This record gives sequence, structure tokens and C-alpha cells, in this order.
Amino acid sequence: MAHTFQELVEKQRAADEAHARVEQLRDAYGAPTTAPWSETQTDTYETAWRAWRDLARDAQTSVTEYAKGEQKPRTDVEVEVKRAAKTPQGEDGAPENG
Repeated sequence: MAHTFQELVEKQRAADEAHARVEQLRDAYGAPTTAPWSETQTDTYETAWRAWRDLARDAQTSVTEYAKGEQKPRTDVEVEVKRAAKTPQGEDGAPENG
């Protein structure tokens, strides 16, 4: 499956946002060993964690395929994608200049 570099960046951003959600939940709920989580908390956390895992896996697979197609080292592509994903976006989704 062919991917554009921008698609890779969007996939990385989605994975980063999902990871941030998992971290927010972990901070909000506290450690489950300190105070047991409710069933709802557990389900919410596990759903968020699975979403992050799946999005991260998809992003990594896409980076591998892209690197292969571009005949570039995978690690170089991954660094470029992660750097671009951290660049702030304007309202239209494009990186802001400045």
C-alpha cells in the first residue's frame, strides 16, 4: 500500500494523540495497585490503550512500507515523520510557518 509522507505524519499524530489520552487517563485514575479502578475506568483505559497500540502499529507498518518504497533507511524515515508530527499545524492541517 502506497503512502505519502503527509499520510505518515497524520498517522503518527493520531498515535501520539492516543498515547496522550492513555497518559491522561493514567494520571486521572492513579495507579490501579494503589486504589482499584472501577469497571468503567478499567474498560475506558483498556479501550484507549488498545486504540493507541493499534494506531502506533499502523503508523510503524506504514513507515516501514514507505521507507522500502523510497529506498531509504527506515530509521531515517521514522525520525523525519516524528519530527514533522510534532510541528504545529494551522487550521487547514498544514504546518504553520514561523
